[in-house]
Amino acid sequence: MAGRGDPPEGTPEGLPGGGEDEYRSVVFDESFVRAARLQEFSAQERMADHARAVRSLPRRRVRGGSKQALLLVLLIALAFGTAIYMGVRHPYQPAPAQPAEPLRSTVIPLAPVGRVPGGEPAELYAHGPAAQFGKGAVGITLPGARRTKNFSDSQVMTALTTVKDYLVESSLAPDVLTGVAVQPVRILIDPDQLDQFDRSMATPVHDGRHAATGWLVRFDPAKVALADPEVRVQGTMRVSETGPDALEVTSDHTFAYALRPAGGAPTDEASLFTVRRELHFRFDRDDLRTHRAELLFSYVQAGPMACSSDPSGALRPLLAGQRTTPEGPAATDPYETGRAAVALCGVLAPSAQPSP
Repeated sequence: MAGRGDPPEGTPEGLPGGGEDEYRSVVFDESFVRAARLQEFSAQERMADHARAVRSLPRRRVRGGSKQALLLVLLIALAFGTAIYMGVRHPYQPAPAQPAEPLRSTVIPLAPVGRVPGGEPAELYAHGPAAQFGKGAVGITLPGARRTKNFSDSQVMTALTTVKDYLVESSLAPDVLTGVAVQPVRILIDPDQLDQFDRSMATPVHDGRHAATGWLVRFDPAKVALADPEVRVQGTMRVSETGPDALEVTSDHTFAYALRPAGGAPTDEASLFTVRRELHFRFDRDDLRTHRAELLFSYVQAGPMACSSDPSGALRPLLAGQRTTPEGPAATDPYETGRAAVALCGVLAPSAQPSP
């Protein structure tokens, strides 16, 4: 009986196992057949007029579309990542804004030599060093705005005009000078410094950080009044670039105020009070956009004042006919803990007063 794999008539004689082992090595597997470039025609096809017994199969396409798409995606991702990296590292991109530093201030009273001269405001101005000073905001002149390496002409001008606005509001505005208002100054200050400003206005201390007079000029309205609202002023401004994202402006101005005793008669003699303010401002790009400034340093000299007076909350002028006491500056206790409050005082040169 023939097996399942044998021909119906049995295994041919002379061929062991039907020759299966002899031809086993030349049997091609399915993958080899599929990959063949030549294929024999079928019997029906050979009956037609074909001279060739075999035909060429078309080349099989390698399924590389998905690989090419993946490669394209990777190239796009690489280009996108490179663009982001170069954008972040580009030298002209603005750096993250740094928090504003706290204001450091020094207020020095200047004690007069002898009595304080008195008279009418116009007379006092005409016979003193402030005779050629400008009146009010007109006296605060701006230098030419020239572009820097990283800031345009208009940005430099914005910094200069912001400093002028600050000087006008903090040194000339009558409501600020008499202690009625602080908001006109506050709105020009960098937001990071507002807590320090508010504390200085609420509880002023002569500690180099929280003196109200480091931020603005203020008199005690219970003691003095303005005899002439047109304050005389003269000074300079200087601009410098301190980095790709920072402009600095240094202002140095002298202000002359004509004052009378508060509640006195209009015929009372006036006296001149002089304040020199050296202020150092910094602007980042956000400050320029919002018309605000970071006030870094404030150096103030003011007189005539008594050395023993506390100038942190308000300036306390000596008026016409008054003279300083022999007392020196307020005592300083080196054994006190906390921030040191060193009292400073100078002498007001006689040439700084109006001549009789």
